[in-house]
Amino acid sequence: VQLQASGGGLVQTGGSLRLSCAASGFSLDDYAIGWFRQAPGKEREGVAYIGSDGTADYAESVKGRFTISRDKAKNTMSMQMNSLKPEDTAVYYCAAPLEGDYDPWDPDDMDYWGKGTLVTVSS
Repeated sequence: VQLQASGGGLVQTGGSLRLSCAASGFSLDDYAIGWFRQAPGKEREGVAYIGSDGTADYAESVKGRFTISRDKAKNTMSMQMNSLKPEDTAVYYCAAPLEGDYDPWDPDDMDYWGKGTLVTVSS
């Protein structure tokens, strides 16, 4: 199982970025997948996730600005981030819980992680 994240970068306040996470070794048709982020000096937090049935949910801080989606043909998950704010600056990680019950917002329940991708929003 591998998750490969991409798409981070530097953007000004109000700008947009699109993160992608390519999954291999399992199908996004069968498992949920999501994004976490970790800002300097802060704990890792859940940002958004999409279930195997396509249902999506978001942290309150990003609702209305971020949109998570799946491309089943490519087995890839993406997150469009609009109206970015300096407080969105963090390393973003895609993660998947493949075993047992899980809380999609708890990083300890994730079984596989992609390498982080840095998002920096300048003020």
